[in-house]
Amino acid sequence: MLSKTKTIEAVQTMGDLFPDAHCELNHRNAFELLIATILSAQATDVGVNKVTPKLFERFPTPAHLAAASEEEVIECIKSLGLYRSKAKNIRLCAKQLMEQFDGEVPQTREELVSLAGVGRKTANVVMSVAFNIPAFAVDTHVERISKRLQICRQKDTVLEVEETLCRKIPKE
Repeated sequence: MLSKTKTIEAVQTMGDLFPDAHCELNHRNAFELLIATILSAQATDVGVNKVTPKLFERFPTPAHLAAASEEEVIECIKSLGLYRSKAKNIRLCAKQLMEQFDGEVPQTREELVSLAGVGRKTANVVMSVAFNIPAFAVDTHVERISKRLQICRQKDTVLEVEETLCRKIPKE
C-alpha cells in the first residue's frame, strides 16, 4: 500500500490532471442535490440531468414533492431505471424533510442516512458538495482507482476504502 505521503502526492497529481473536476449533477441547492443523488443510483449523471429540470420545475421544494402523487413523480423520472422505487423514495424523503427537519436538508451523516433512499455515499456527496464538509463519496470508480493505485488493500470493502482515504488524505 502507498504511504500517506505517496497517497497525498497521487491525489495532488490527479488534481493537477483534472483541475476542473466537480459534481456533474445539476443542482441549485441542497434539496436538488439530495434528490438528484438519490436518483443517480444505477443511472448516469447525464440521465439524471435529463429528468431533473422537469422534476424540479413541478416540485421545487420538499413540500411540493411530499404532496405529489407517486404517478406524478414517475411521469417526470420514468426514463431512469428503478423509477418506481426511486419515486417512492424521493417522495418519502421529502416527507421526512418536512416532518423531521422543517423542510431543510440536514448536514450530518447520521441525519442524512435516516432519510429514505439515502445511504452513506449519497450522504457524503451532499455533505461535501452542498455543505463543504469533508467527506469521501466512495463509488465503484473511487474504489477501483484507490485499489489500482494501492492506496488501500485489494480486499477492502467500500467502507474500508473510505476510512483509508480519510486517514491518508488531509481534510483541507
